[in-house]
Amino acid sequence: MIETFAIVLGIAVVAAGVVVIKHRFWPPSPDDEPREDVAEYIAMMVSVLYALVLGLSLVAVWEARSAAEEHVQAEASAAHQIRLLSAGLPAPAGERARDAVDAYAHHVVSEEWPAMTAGQPPGRRGWDLLDDLRAAGQVPAGATLAQQATLQESLAQLSALDDARRGREADVGESLSPVLWFGLIVGGLLTVAFMFLFGVQRSVTHVVMVMGLTALITFTVLLVFELNQPFNGLFAVDSTPFSRYFSGS
Repeated sequence: MIETFAIVLGIAVVAAGVVVIKHRFWPPSPDDEPREDVAEYIAMMVSVLYALVLGLSLVAVWEARSAAEEHVQAEASAAHQIRLLSAGLPAPAGERARDAVDAYAHHVVSEEWPAMTAGQPPGRRGWDLLDDLRAAGQVPAGATLAQQATLQESLAQLSALDDARRGREADVGESLSPVLWFGLIVGGLLTVAFMFLFGVQRSVTHVVMVMGLTALITFTVLLVFELNQPFNGLFAVDSTPFSRYFSGS
């Protein structure tokens, strides 16, 4: 967080320095007609168009992060339900299912999360552990009706876990479109650049305007950047749901 504000402040100070240099070496001529009205109109139009790009980018990355959070919560909840349901299975099958789901949760927290934080896919090992969990839930033919019903519910939860895991794997590769990144960067530069092209006579006012606009644009772009990484950064989706349900993981 401190680094983010330092970057915002640093870029704003640089922009203010550019304004001071402009007024020092290329001041407006006394014969120039005031053009604040023109600058205000054009800046308004550019700001509206840039706001559309910013809004679209923020919505895109926020929805991607929210989807990642939902997938993680659903996956952890399904695994927890399978562990609870294992108590209703015959002793050998129940113990195997409980050990298998514990091994899966431990692998997700200790192995997959560091990889996802680095932007890498979870890998095949997790699917192998799910296959072990699926095999551990086999109930003998002589199981009671209650045990058979428990098995069916366990299979339903296993299917939900499978879907949530697929979603989590897809979330690792989600990122903002390069087209939107181009619009964010180029649009931001153009928006700030237009502030230098018009005859603002009051240098102090010009400095304040440019610093404020530059700081706000920089902060927003950094916010998009942080949200663009669902499993890394200030707003990263962590493994808390798994740690909550599987305290030993």
